[in-house]
Amino acid sequence: MSAVSTTRRTATAAAIGTAAAAMVATLPGRTHGLGLITEPLLADLELGRVTYAALNFWATLLGALFCLPIGWAIDRLGVRYMLVSVLLSLGAVVVWMAGLTAGTSTIGLLTPTLFLGNGRETASVPLELFILVLLTRGLGQSALSVVSLTLVGKAVGDRPGKAIGVYSFLVALGFMAAFTGVKAAFEQFHADWRSVWSGIGWVLIGFGLLALLLVREPLPLSSSPAEASQESTPSWTLGAALLSPGFWVFGLATSFYGLVAAGLSLFNQSLLAERGFERNVFLTITAITPLVGLAANLFTGWLALRIRLGVLLAAALLIQAVALAAFPAIATLTEVYAYAAAMGVAGGMLTVVFFTVWRQAYGPAHLGQIQGAAQFLTVLASAAGPLVLAAGHREYGSYAPIVQNCAVVAAAFAVAAWLVPLPTARTRESTS
Repeated sequence: MSAVSTTRRTATAAAIGTAAAAMVATLPGRTHGLGLITEPLLADLELGRVTYAALNFWATLLGALFCLPIGWAIDRLGVRYMLVSVLLSLGAVVVWMAGLTAGTSTIGLLTPTLFLGNGRETASVPLELFILVLLTRGLGQSALSVVSLTLVGKAVGDRPGKAIGVYSFLVALGFMAAFTGVKAAFEQFHADWRSVWSGIGWVLIGFGLLALLLVREPLPLSSSPAEASQESTPSWTLGAALLSPGFWVFGLATSFYGLVAAGLSLFNQSLLAERGFERNVFLTITAITPLVGLAANLFTGWLALRIRLGVLLAAALLIQAVALAAFPAIATLTEVYAYAAAMGVAGGMLTVVFFTVWRQAYGPAHLGQIQGAAQFLTVLASAAGPLVLAAGHREYGSYAPIVQNCAVVAAAFAVAAWLVPLPTARTRESTS
């Protein structure tokens, strides 16, 4: 192996590690991250749950808009510059939020119950808190996710399956470590939410400063120096990608999975209770599902080198559909653990497919914009997921019908994923 090849592989490994760390750094902008401080924050600021639900819902929807300009900026200014900028900005916002007081300025927001058939209802939300949650959503869940995906997408070349599997594995490990650290801060060191949140913010700022010193623009793993330029690789523009059926099948199918996952994760204890299972079963499932997903990440990364992504997406959606369809009939611990394992496999497979497809199908030149548009769809879906589950439960008096309806939709997406082709390097070249 030549010195140039070794150097490039080392740089690619560093880019994958940095991209995984950046995805983990989105934690304060994600539902699970904000959920870590929800209860003490509500008590501290004396807020009601309906008020906070309205605030979070609209902050998530508006925060999704950050996906679009960040992709444009990445394609023009580079991944390194945007990684540093977003990390420093997100860190500053999180530190600011840690010093938040109740304040007196408010804004009226329509509550999510408007979409559940309760008619018009507004909540008076603290303005400063709304702005800060909006910025954590926009900079974290939206912008930094796009930066992370673009960094790894540009680094791994046209056949990224194995590298994306490793990236997904590292992301899952990183989130597990982050949750463990926050849990220890609360339970062992008895930290309050402000100290924890401030600490996370300073870690992000430190990461941003390190990225400024150490991160470089990635070169594709499989490219020679002459081929490393993005301009030498055929690529589709965002407009062309949006006109292709493959973008919408993969974008909507993975977003639908996110919709279902967001709803199930929020109401999982209630779903299991409806089937007659105690809280300890819910806690066990919460612990084992990510471990199953880790194994699925690596295995799917290996499969992506051998099987087209449409087949992998179809298989993951079919597994999800079978699990959802069977859920209302679950009656034993063995069955509930099999359900959890199936959902973990589907989630691990879909994660790798989502991380892989945009670079492989549409090329690197406009990758930031294309992944920004795809991430926009997923954020909207994650905001809608809990509402869909709650509306279904209200309509039917049970989760079973809405879960089975979701199974039908997942199966339909599986058929579409199997049938709809993606662009290849040859078709990109012929249309560029």
